Amino acid sequence: MNAATTHPHLPTGAAARAYDDLPSQPVAFLGLGVMGYPMAGHLARAGHQVTVYNRTASKAEAWVAQEGQERGCAAATPREAAQGARIVFACVGNDEDLRSVVLGEQGAFAGMAPGAVFVDHTTASAEVARELHAEARRLGLHFIDAPVSGGQAGAVNGALTVMCGGDAEPFEQIRPVTLAMAKAVTRVGESGAGQLAKMVNQICIAGLVQGLAEAIAFGDKAGLDMKQVLDVIGKGAAQSWQMDNRGKTMVDGKFDFGFAVDWMRKDLGLVLDEARRNGARLPVTAVVDQFYADVQAAGGGRLDTSSLIQRLK
Repeated sequence: MNAATTHPHLPTGAAARAYDDLPSQPVAFLGLGVMGYPMAGHLARAGHQVTVYNRTASKAEAWVAQEGQERGCAAATPREAAQGARIVFACVGNDEDLRSVVLGEQGAFAGMAPGAVFVDHTTASAEVARELHAEARRLGLHFIDAPVSGGQAGAVNGALTVMCGGDAEPFEQIRPVTLAMAKAVTRVGESGAGQLAKMVNQICIAGLVQGLAEAIAFGDKAGLDMKQVLDVIGKGAAQSWQMDNRGKTMVDGKFDFGFAVDWMRKDLGLVLDEARRNGARLPVTAVVDQFYADVQAAGGGRLDTSSLIQRLK
């Protein structure tokens, strides 16, 4: 039966398309935060048997109650979640959170069968990706670093962009399954390359948001109707995703949604650490990172990244 028909509230696009095309297989998902919760849901609705794990067990139980026991179950540890899974997905907070669900006696690697693939959607360092890739190979497993872009809305709508680093063969194994929750899944290089590509993404976003904030603040001071101006320039060379999706909410001073400043600062910290290692010069990124620190200091750590404009008003 067509799952997109039986679940009329599911989004259209890549996620809905995947429901018809993918063979069912046992998978696991570790980490049910604002991103992981809907991502795991897309896998379940695509027909896969999903075992979930979350550090706060009540979140995993709520996920099972929502999706139904015929689609998934909860496990008490990452190791238990990974047992029998051909692919183990994860989306947690940072490098140490990732190590905590992967390594050790109760980590996912301890429960995975030889040849199984671990797919990490956490935005983490390239260093930890290479470390876990090497450990996976030692154990006869595979590891793909696969950070995402698209934010909470992309996770909910199954429209994420996934940039992957790792070996080609396991990437081809996980790509069709991952498309259940994404509009694009691309291998950009060897282990760590996915995380480096995500850093490039965040560098671009930081500069765009600051430029958009300055433009709106300038237009306000000049007495322009900035919503009208954004409509006009959004049809020209200044157009961007940030302008289309955040410009008018910035004009209205609405920031209680989207990708939080705290998360962006974590990501930019990874970027700046990597730049110190590879010698890249990132003067604008470093300045914008400090501007976000100002927003945090003013109590705006959980606001959307577009709240950068508050510094200018």
